[in-house]
Amino acid sequence: MGALLNIGCWAQGILDKFKSLDFLAPLALRLYLVPVFWTAGMNKIEGFDGIVYWFDSGLGLPFPTLMAGLATGTEIVGAILLLIGLGVRWISLPLIITMLVAVFTVHLPNGWQAVADPMSAFANENVTGAIDRLDRARDILRENGNYEWLTETGNFVISNNGIEWAVTYLIMLIALFFIGAGKYVSFDFYIRRFANQHCSI
Repeated sequence: MGALLNIGCWAQGILDKFKSLDFLAPLALRLYLVPVFWTAGMNKIEGFDGIVYWFDSGLGLPFPTLMAGLATGTEIVGAILLLIGLGVRWISLPLIITMLVAVFTVHLPNGWQAVADPMSAFANENVTGAIDRLDRARDILRENGNYEWLTETGNFVISNNGIEWAVTYLIMLIALFFIGAGKYVSFDFYIRRFANQHCSI
């Protein structure tokens, strides 16, 4: 028992040495999400009228122009704030709401998978049909196109448009809400340090 305890203490000591690098985890989450939300927001700007129409006719959301504007602004401003680490916990909240709306209004009817994969434990009837269509599309391309060139940088897939990616981003945002922007590589860290030195909160 004593030997096991010593091993446990030794292992914990090794892990504790990495605490000085714990800022890397929130930094990685932030930098991963920046292009996700920046691209989503910019795409909405470029096709704003279509987004408004989709929010209205496709999703049946109230005040579609306002909702589209809020979603677009949240994603673009959110990407910038995540990048510089400013107000990360605050901006995480509207981004979480955006992801929840996306999950429940857009992706949930399609199940879990983002990309159709019949080997997944979460495959549904949509995935089975998608794979049949993908096989037929491959046959057509082999017969009528340069299939080797078309697939030399990757295989064709069919998007299932399920909740997988949206939930992944949601989980990352929830983590950022609780842990914040992290030390050193964020404005929040220095603002908090200044506040701790000068405020009696």
